[in-house]
Parts: sequence; C-alpha cells; structure tokens
Amino acid sequence: MAETQQPKPEAPTNGKPKQERSWIRMAIFGVILAVGVVWGGNKLVRSFSYEETDDAQVTGNIYPVIPRVPGKVVEVLAKDNQIVQKGDVLLRIDPSDYQIRRDMAEAQLLKAQASVSGAQADIAEAAANQTKLDADLRRSRNLQRQDVISRAELDAATAGATASTAKHAAAGDKYKAAQAQVKQAEAELKNAELQLSWTTVTAPEAGHVSKKNIQPGQYVAPGQQLIAIVGSGDLWVVANFKETQLTHMKPGQPVIVMVDAFPGKEFKGHIDSISAGTGAQFALLPPDNASGNFVKVTQRVPVKIVFDEKPDAPLAAGMNVIVEVKVK
Repeated sequence: MAETQQPKPEAPTNGKPKQERSWIRMAIFGVILAVGVVWGGNKLVRSFSYEETDDAQVTGNIYPVIPRVPGKVVEVLAKDNQIVQKGDVLLRIDPSDYQIRRDMAEAQLLKAQASVSGAQADIAEAAANQTKLDADLRRSRNLQRQDVISRAELDAATAGATASTAKHAAAGDKYKAAQAQVKQAEAELKNAELQLSWTTVTAPEAGHVSKKNIQPGQYVAPGQQLIAIVGSGDLWVVANFKETQLTHMKPGQPVIVMVDAFPGKEFKGHIDSISAGTGAQFALLPPDNASGNFVKVTQRVPVKIVFDEKPDAPLAAGMNVIVEVKVK
C-alpha cells in the first residue's frame, strides 16, 4: 500500500499582515464616514438656511418686430442669431405706394397754401374797397345835408359801404377756411411721410435676432410678427418655489444661481420680487376648487431673481437653472 503523505505544517506567522490590512480598511472606512458626516452635516445646515428649487429658468425681454403698414417685402437684412442694436434696419417694405401718397399730400399742401395766398389778396382788396366806400359814404352824408345830392344817392352810397363790409368779412372767413385746409394738408403730409418711414422696419431694442419668419417677396400685414428680438441687456431668473418654501422668503435675500449649461459655475443674485399670485391663477384654465372633488395640491409661486452683476457667461432666455435662496 502506498504511504499517505501528511500535510506539512505551516510555518507560524505573527499575524502582522492581516492586522495591517484591517487597519487600512478601518482607516478608509473612517475617511468615508468623516466625509459623509461633513457632507451630510453641511446639507442639513443648508436645509435650515437655504430654500432650493430646480423649477427655474433664465428669462429676458423679448421684443416682437411687427410691421405698421402692409406691403411686399423687398429686402431682409436681419440674419438668424445676429446681434443688432436699437434702430438697426431689419427689413424693408416696398415704398412705391407710400411715396406716391406722400407726393399727393405735398401737392394738396401746395394747393392749400395757394388758396391762403388768394384769400389774403381778397382780404386786401375788400379792405381797400371798404375804405373807399366808407369815405364816399361820409362825403355823401355831408352833401345830402347841404342838399347837394338827393336822398336816393345817399342810400346808394350807404348800400355800397354796407356791401363792402360784408365782402370784407366774407374774405376773412375765406382766409380762415384756407388756413384750416393748410393745416389739414400738413397733417396729411405728415401722415404720409410717417407711413413711408414705416416701410423701413428697425430693431426696437438691442439684442439677438430670433424666430425670424420673413423672406423677400412675402406680403406682410400690420400686426403680423416677423422677428423676435431677445434683449441682451437685461436677464433675470424666474424661480417657481413651492408655497411652503416662502415662509421666510422676502425681497433682497441673497441667491446662488447655478445654470445647467455651465456646471460648477455659480452666479450671485438676490430676490427682486415675489409674485402676488400662484402660477395656476394665471393659467389658461385656472382651477376651480368650488366644483367637483377637492384635492389639495401644493402651489408654486413665481419669484423674480436678478443678478448682482452682469453674468460673464453667454446665458440665453429659457435656460434651466437651480437656485438657492439664503433665508436665514
């Protein structure tokens, strides 16, 4: 029979490597625990001092570009996402019809001014005739008292003087009417020139060209939005906090704004104002809790937050952000 081999006894160890590994694991665990405690403690402290929401967006002024006169677009100068300044020309409408109207208004004004000149001449003539006939009437009265002329001749002189007075008054009325026509013609000319100027459509404010919906050859009508200008001068944040978060919130409190597009970057701001109504109250169909079954839903209230300094990043209206408001 083959002899069975007995296992060789293991060399005795003093247990140091095993103890070292245990200490390393304990140290790592301790570091993780300490980090967790610090992080959790910081979160706990911040939960008492800050109110946070991710239901917030960057907001800015959006200016619609709307024509004030109808017509065919002959030129579009604005380009998508272009930066424009207030007063820059964005597009032009065919001015031909409006130039004709302006010319016609100018002609009417010249005609009215000529009528004024004619009326002035009539007044001068009527005044001269009245002076002459008044003098004739005075002489006729003296001669009639001396029986040099008959009563009929005096009556004729009197009638002539009276008629001249009426003609003078009529000439004055004609002059006033001519002046009124001049003012009306001037107003029509200004209106024609104004409408002609409206054929050149300019930027209402500085910003970025967005939502351009116009091409040369299109016919536009007043009130039709052609372009939207997103204002670059003022940007702010609208954060929709739960109503239960507003207990200690008030205007002026400091805010930390974190934009999703720029992770790790923080912007400083403060609360500008708090809306007087919840978002639901301004919805197209606001809830009517007096009808049907009532289910209590926590409402959200818009809070306007402005930046302390102009952001040094290219923020755009509509970007999602996270805000933290220091309430204590």
